[in-house]
Amino acid sequence: MTLAKPASKPATPAPSVQPRLRTPRLLRGRVMVVISGVVLVVAVIAAVFAPWLAPYDPNEIDLIARYSSPSAQHWLGTDSLGRDLLSRMMHGARTALLGPLLVVCGSTVLGLALGLIAAWRGGWVDSVLARLMDLLFAFPALLLAILAVALFGKGLVAPIIAMSIAYAPIVARLTRQLVLAEKQRSYVSAYRVQGFGGGWIATRRVLPNVMPVVGAQSTLNFGYVLAELAGLSFLGLGVQAPQADWGAMLNEAQVGLLSAHYLPALVPAVAVVLVVVAVNILGEDFAERIGGGRGA
Repeated sequence: MTLAKPASKPATPAPSVQPRLRTPRLLRGRVMVVISGVVLVVAVIAAVFAPWLAPYDPNEIDLIARYSSPSAQHWLGTDSLGRDLLSRMMHGARTALLGPLLVVCGSTVLGLALGLIAAWRGGWVDSVLARLMDLLFAFPALLLAILAVALFGKGLVAPIIAMSIAYAPIVARLTRQLVLAEKQRSYVSAYRVQGFGGGWIATRRVLPNVMPVVGAQSTLNFGYVLAELAGLSFLGLGVQAPQADWGAMLNEAQVGLLSAHYLPALVPAVAVVLVVVAVNILGEDFAERIGGGRGA
């Protein structure tokens, strides 16, 4: 008599560890986004309300208190002229954030216009604008800013205009790709059939659909521009003394480094790094949310 084989037990699937791994990553990601938002909000509040929040005049010189360590009177210490670092940081945030904001706004408006026209009109218009964008891409933004300073003098006005032009092709190329994709969608054909003009469709329907993605890219551009404008002021070509600015403060702090006074250089350097990293994290999070929404 043949004995029947006992039925084999079904294989128990191995427990998936992916959800356990993803949850801490998501939590860490959300924590970083929240921290970045707090850093940016603090910087904006300090910039907007600097005249009321700063404990001292940012240009008030006190040679007796030069290179003072952090204390109850000077929370972040003083610089080589005895000026309060906290007050200068607050007032310096105004130029440090306003310059990149103006560049981002200018480059976004210009890039949206160029990209929309190139994609919507096509033909020779698209070819000419594409060659123009390639030409601008050949020159780094910081190089154009230095050239503008050489032609029109030191300060922020010329670099802001030059960098707005330099960053416009980044926005224009992205806008062109997005508009070309939107042109193939059925709602554009539906509006054409109903008799709506091309200009109305492009500006009132297509442009709002591409704005979120362009906004995410412009948010990332803000961090890059902030670092470049701070570098320009560090070279002595941007904001000029005695006006407070994070990059200019780094330039002024070079003398103190030789005598081991690191705080006047460390404070603005950390501020620039923190704000740039915070903006990049928020921009990437914004882009991921948009990408997930569009994918859905």
